[in-house]
Amino acid sequence: MKVTEAEIVISAVSKKQYPNDGLPEIALAGRSNVGKSSFINKLINRKNLARTSSKPGKTQTLNFYKINEAFYFVDVPGYGYAKVSKKEREKWGVMMEEYFELRETLKAVLLITDVRHEPTRDDIQMYDFLKYFELPVIVVATKLDKVPKSKRAKHIMRTKETLNIDSEDILLPFSSETGEGKDEAWRYLRQFL
Repeated sequence: MKVTEAEIVISAVSKKQYPNDGLPEIALAGRSNVGKSSFINKLINRKNLARTSSKPGKTQTLNFYKINEAFYFVDVPGYGYAKVSKKEREKWGVMMEEYFELRETLKAVLLITDVRHEPTRDDIQMYDFLKYFELPVIVVATKLDKVPKSKRAKHIMRTKETLNIDSEDILLPFSSETGEGKDEAWRYLRQFL
């Protein structure tokens, strides 16, 4: 997909702030610092529409990025980051639950994981949470370029098995550095838009 327009529309903390133009939405969930912003930027060929940070836990709102006036990427707060207060994490939990449970324009969720590491308890919990709400999930295993080619199949299989990915869901190996997996990502996303 050729992206000619991309803008952040709103950083929302509650339902009343969500855009109400009825455009389809694809949410991005994942641990803090797993590469959600890099994934968005790579897909839309922008350096820094989605702000990347060396400090995990930066995204504290639902960030709605409108793409080509046709759909939204919705970046949700990263999970599994210890330096955020328990109270703050609970607030995020309520905000995310409200979004995932009630948002009718949400078409699919990209669960971003790091292919170098076995999915964490938080990753498994998030995948199960999304399946509980019967949402289609594309698991994006990022940082593929950091794994030697000879070990990639093993790492990908480990991600698939640890998350116990349903047969209808997709596992997409991806690299924001090399762009590997980018065309496949758009091919999968088009099914939901």
